[in-house]
Amino acid sequence: CGGFTTFSSFAVHAVTESPWRSILYVLGTLIPAILAVLSCQLAGEVTVRALGLPLPGPVLGMLVMIAGFALLPALLTLVRPLAQSLLANLSLLFVPAGVGIVGHLERLGGQFLPIMAAIVLSTILAIAVGALTFAAVARLTGGAE
Repeated sequence: CGGFTTFSSFAVHAVTESPWRSILYVLGTLIPAILAVLSCQLAGEVTVRALGLPLPGPVLGMLVMIAGFALLPALLTLVRPLAQSLLANLSLLFVPAGVGIVGHLERLGGQFLPIMAAIVLSTILAIAVGALTFAAVARLTGGAE
């Protein structure tokens, strides 16, 4: 169960500390971090809808959070444990998508070749665009050594 213990600092605290310390850790650290993330998402969503911007609200909320990190280093310190926990277990977020695919295999069977062609082609294009972007940035910054 090594994956579970890395899920969050809460899991580590729950195993190594008393239950009350774990509860205090969640109340004092993780809940404020979640509230900060959700508040930025809400601010982005409200702004996009109020101004009719052609941008997803969560994307604007992410930009608000990045600006908050630059202006308030304490916000970065607050959100860092939550972000590290989520990133360490990002693969868990793909489980529902995998289950959905398995649940609809009969529908996908007739479309196997077009789907595989789209996956392979989009992967090749993504790698090519990433490499070209990297090369352009390296040229612009003088790091093409």
